[in-house]
Amino acid sequence: MTILSKRMIAEVSRSYHRAFGLRAAPITISGERWPDRSHRSSAAHRSSAAHRSLVERLPTAVQTRAYSLQEALHWGEPYLFYPVAGLMSWVVALVDQHAVRGGLLGGEVRPHGQRLEESVQGLVDQGIALPTARRYVAHLPTWRAERLREAAMALEKTFYQVSGWKPLLLEENRLKAAQQRQIAEAIEHQKKNGETTYPIDKERMLLSLIRAGDQNGARRVLNEMLGAMYLFSPKLAVLRARSIEMMGYLTRAAVEDSPLMEPLIERNHQWMQKLISAPDFEMLSHVLMQALDDFMQGIYAHGFNVYNPKVSRILDFIAQHYTKPITLEQIAAATDLGVFRVSHLVKQNTGKSVLQHIMQLRIQKARQLLERSSLSCSEIAYELGFCDQSYFIKHFKRLTGTTPRRYRRSPSAPGPAPLAPAKEQ
Repeated sequence: MTILSKRMIAEVSRSYHRAFGLRAAPITISGERWPDRSHRSSAAHRSSAAHRSLVERLPTAVQTRAYSLQEALHWGEPYLFYPVAGLMSWVVALVDQHAVRGGLLGGEVRPHGQRLEESVQGLVDQGIALPTARRYVAHLPTWRAERLREAAMALEKTFYQVSGWKPLLLEENRLKAAQQRQIAEAIEHQKKNGETTYPIDKERMLLSLIRAGDQNGARRVLNEMLGAMYLFSPKLAVLRARSIEMMGYLTRAAVEDSPLMEPLIERNHQWMQKLISAPDFEMLSHVLMQALDDFMQGIYAHGFNVYNPKVSRILDFIAQHYTKPITLEQIAAATDLGVFRVSHLVKQNTGKSVLQHIMQLRIQKARQLLERSSLSCSEIAYELGFCDQSYFIKHFKRLTGTTPRRYRRSPSAPGPAPLAPAKEQ
């Protein structure tokens, strides 16, 4: 596990300062600043120390930073906030896997359109002497909202590039927040249209989208259904029952289409246990989305037209191991078949080679990671078992018609949620 070191923070801060002219500063989970025991005497350092001591005098500084860091964790993204009226700052949550290590402050600026005297008064109201407050504010840059967001996102990206950490908790929370926004929009839309009954037709639509392999469309319809379920009855017990009933319907329909889909019953049982233990609607929605993705992957791996049980075993093994470098020999050994037999059966029954199945599952997962995470192309390539980034990009473009970078920027891809709105403390 990588350690959060002063050397790491210094490297991030240097890169950030070159790009934006501000200095990043680490804080603990409780909002305290890291102690600085260095004795540098440069003008830049003396200026930074002076600014830091001014901000530290604010009586609500620690509490405000701690609250803002918790909001950054909740939203899964940098959080913009007002340390005092008239000044803007932002914080990036530092997360290694699921462990929270602290935060990184991005500095202070005066928002564009904010009168200088209003910013000065914000500091005076916190007990800072008027001349000191005026000198401090006069040296701060004035930025538009776009520049604020650019700096916040750049600070987050730089830290995770330098540290090599995987912010799994942030990615999960970002996905939850995006889903809750979609559900809230669906609820508002249904209220306006007077829709208060559970939409049975949506279940059929959801199944059709799953069969067509339209993952984004399936997620959208699922969130609409969750909104309708909440309107129909916000009681958690009823929502659980509806969710379990819906997963049962999807599984039953899949097994009716092909008896070889029977392994989905066991997977569905595991997801039902998680749905039963979900403590609130937000977690219930998140678990249901994960179950949908897993369900679609299971259907895609087996296909609706595969009726050979040996092929089913082969595809099931591929579905469980496609993120690792796997060989025909390994598949053959796991399924008690010969190497040639494995290749022949898969091609004969599905029309695709073993390698094509592996590659399509990898690219499908890559699309999910590009939509729902901040992982770089090289990190995604590594996660999915590609030998190098160029090989990954080549096959991604071959199967999707575009590069990973363009796919992430495409309007049709959900992408990361927008920055959480700033709140004045």
